[in-house]
Amino acid sequence: MSTTAAAARAAAPEQSSVMARASGENFPVASALLPRVYRRHLLAIYGYARLVDEIGDRPDGGGAAERLAELDWAEAEIDRALVGEADHPVFVAAGETARAIGVGREPFVDLIEANRLDQRRSRYPDFAALEGYCQKSANPVGRLVLAVFGATSPAAVRHSDAVCTALQLVEHFQDVAEDYAAGRVYLPAEDLAAFAVTEESLAGPATPALRRLLAFEVGRARALLDGGLPLLGLLPPFGRLAVAGFCGGGLAQLDALEAAGYDVFGAPVKATKWAVLGRSARLLALRGAR
Repeated sequence: MSTTAAAARAAAPEQSSVMARASGENFPVASALLPRVYRRHLLAIYGYARLVDEIGDRPDGGGAAERLAELDWAEAEIDRALVGEADHPVFVAAGETARAIGVGREPFVDLIEANRLDQRRSRYPDFAALEGYCQKSANPVGRLVLAVFGATSPAAVRHSDAVCTALQLVEHFQDVAEDYAAGRVYLPAEDLAAFAVTEESLAGPATPALRRLLAFEVGRARALLDGGLPLLGLLPPFGRLAVAGFCGGGLAQLDALEAAGYDVFGAPVKATKWAVLGRSARLLALRGAR
């Protein structure tokens, strides 16, 4: 192992810290109602995605050059994982899942590429550019989840991409101030201009113009998520249960943002577990009735 690779491996978050983040997500990562084999695969996918994001986002990871070096190590490590030679436990688990569900390196490397992009780009001119970023930062996770449940038809992939892009947007819209403090703006520049919102105002508090902008963006995310819901009808029962949890979490968080008047600068806006369960249950009941 080279000196750079060894330093990157030493700096990589440990498995316990990565998986501890699961409790803070907007949606259940692996429902306790799923058989163990599905839970194991979903947690392996989550752990990998979370670790790569932590490498790209860690404030103590030095500058962009250091984070890029760590991401290079991550790509080499996932290549090793795919042939059963990885060292880091999160990559070992990801490699085992990849071999079990029959997927290659592309979705794993796309997640790394999204984090490389974060080191080089901090603004998006329009919504199409932001969607392009989500194609690498979010949609690969959905495609891996589809493979876990053996549902990889073109229609399923299309609807999954819509759901995953929407869920990524929800995270961006609830973390406006946090992202701005980190030097990143995920609200499209053309939308900021259209609603007469300056970048400086993204530090808070919530002005009327900023609330109107966030209401518009939340509406976009809701439309995308609603458009992806036919995915539930294309999944086997356990897949439907898992994905309903993801979708229900996203819808509940959108509801919470709306109920808060799109003020994301005070106390954290977060859907309650009961709200998530209620939304998920209604989705399951609706799809089961068709």
